[in-house]
Amino acid sequence: MSYLLLKAITAWRLGSVNIGRVLWYRLGVRLGLNPVKKLVEPVPVGPYFYSPVDRLSGLAPLSRDEVPFKPLVFGCREDFLYEKGIPLWHRNVLTGVEVDQDPWWQLPDFIEGLGDIKGVWEASRFDWVLGFAKQLLAGEVDALAQLNEWMTDWCEKNPPYIGANWKCGQEASIRVMHLAMAAHLLGQVADPAPGLLDMLRVHLRRIAPTIQYAIAQDNNHGTSEAAALFIGGSWLVSVGRQEDAGQEAEGWMKLGRKWLENRARHLIEPDGTFSQYSLNYHRVMLDTYSMAELWRHTLELSRFSTVLMERLQAATAWLGNMVSPDGSDTPNLGANDGARLLPLANSDYRDVRPSVQLASVLFAARRAYREPGSWDEVLEWLRIPAPQLVNEYPCSRQYDDGGFAVLRDRSAMMLFRYPRFRFRPGQSDLLHVDLWLAGENLLRDAGSYSYNCEEPWLSYFPGSEAHNTVQFDGRDAMPRLSRFLFGAWPKAIGVASLREKDGRQAVAAGYRDWKGASHYRSLSLKEGTLCVTDDIAGFDKSAVLRWRLAPGEWFWEDDWLVGDDVRLRVVANQPIKRCELVEGWESRYYSRKTPLPVLEIEVEQAGRLTTELRY
Repeated sequence: MSYLLLKAITAWRLGSVNIGRVLWYRLGVRLGLNPVKKLVEPVPVGPYFYSPVDRLSGLAPLSRDEVPFKPLVFGCREDFLYEKGIPLWHRNVLTGVEVDQDPWWQLPDFIEGLGDIKGVWEASRFDWVLGFAKQLLAGEVDALAQLNEWMTDWCEKNPPYIGANWKCGQEASIRVMHLAMAAHLLGQVADPAPGLLDMLRVHLRRIAPTIQYAIAQDNNHGTSEAAALFIGGSWLVSVGRQEDAGQEAEGWMKLGRKWLENRARHLIEPDGTFSQYSLNYHRVMLDTYSMAELWRHTLELSRFSTVLMERLQAATAWLGNMVSPDGSDTPNLGANDGARLLPLANSDYRDVRPSVQLASVLFAARRAYREPGSWDEVLEWLRIPAPQLVNEYPCSRQYDDGGFAVLRDRSAMMLFRYPRFRFRPGQSDLLHVDLWLAGENLLRDAGSYSYNCEEPWLSYFPGSEAHNTVQFDGRDAMPRLSRFLFGAWPKAIGVASLREKDGRQAVAAGYRDWKGASHYRSLSLKEGTLCVTDDIAGFDKSAVLRWRLAPGEWFWEDDWLVGDDVRLRVVANQPIKRCELVEGWESRYYSRKTPLPVLEIEVEQAGRLTTELRY
């Protein structure tokens, strides 16, 4: 099949409406039909936040012995670049290169020599606004001056619609949401500073004209931008500032609500799976809706629909069921850009429990976790009472709408991924398996690393080689058509529903790829043993089964590969050409990669491979 035909088929699966939205957006910007080229706004002038001492209406600052506040890049690195104590807003923290300050629509999607533009955007997401707000509530009154100083500098260095920090509507939307949450923390929603309202107005005028492009992506760009319009528009209406926005504010509010409702129905499956098949982007979506619902409640606006609430309840349960057995970590599933939209809890970036707890309270009126912990901090900061009822999510369950199965046995958890693609997949992770024992990830997904890096990494991390599956003839199971697009999405065949008998849990599924190679995987979990059977056929030269292992010491003992309290072996009904440990790579945090051992088993004939792992 030619790549031209593959692209045509993939475009058809993306949807003609979405293709039309993208083309209309690009044509509109190029020809000046889209109003973004004509937008002109003055630089918002501070102060943006008042002192909270006399403005909290009796709400005492929260008691904290220590409020650590260190602005982090991608949730893990203290790599912000500063000048006189203020971030360099145009400097890429990954490369040190400074981006030109041209109108945002003149900047290309990938700027030559800059490196990953996310390294520029990170400081301008305004996570630090929440950090300063927490410091203020903890009694560190000097944080107010620093907060206003940083915001003044940002506004002066990033005048409306000039430069890379205005290029992406989602980035502008994240700033709106963080400003709103900071105002909520500081009791400044009902009577905000004029400078803050001006910030809202210039941001919403940037977001509104391009939201159709965001909607066309069928991902979290649409949910983020819809939430910003709803939050910002309703805020301007509530304080009587719709007039100076030319009656736009009420329109922004209605448009945001419309798309929040639409995206929940369209992008979240009934079983809770989100369109991006990514654990972290699932969290981004869930945090976005949590902020929208909190804002709706704060302003006493009309309720969202029953369908929206049901989909968000299901999405909350989905994420809650993906945590490791000890709760502290999650599989490296799908794309991960380091985003953490509501960093109020003092926990590691990879810990999703604060988001699950917040969403469970807001959408199900139940706590996700019975015992107190860092996951409660987000409720405390936002002053949301914790309900008495509890939903305890971790359990064995199949999410067939999205193509996932979770098997749990005492301290073990297995995640199985199979193709159910109603939306474009971000990684070639067909039939991937994750295995966890307590907090240890024994069989691992590679993660994302970076969206704009050099080869071979650009192909490696999203590809079949970076997952626990079988790779045929040295290629991906789906052809890569562009940086973010795979083609020839296969359909799952022979899906066996999750079943349990005599303490053994089992599930199975397979696929046939675009070149005729087939892979059918059966899995069972019971009493410290994981068994995986792979039936493979239809390839030309070779097939390689990979098991990406936890870092550490591994050695051979007869035909068993032995690690720390783990034993693994692979047998086959056909000759094994090669069985060896090689070096692979993983990225647990965006823009960072580390080596790990990978067991590779290569065969040249169709047949069956059986893996037994004892722990």
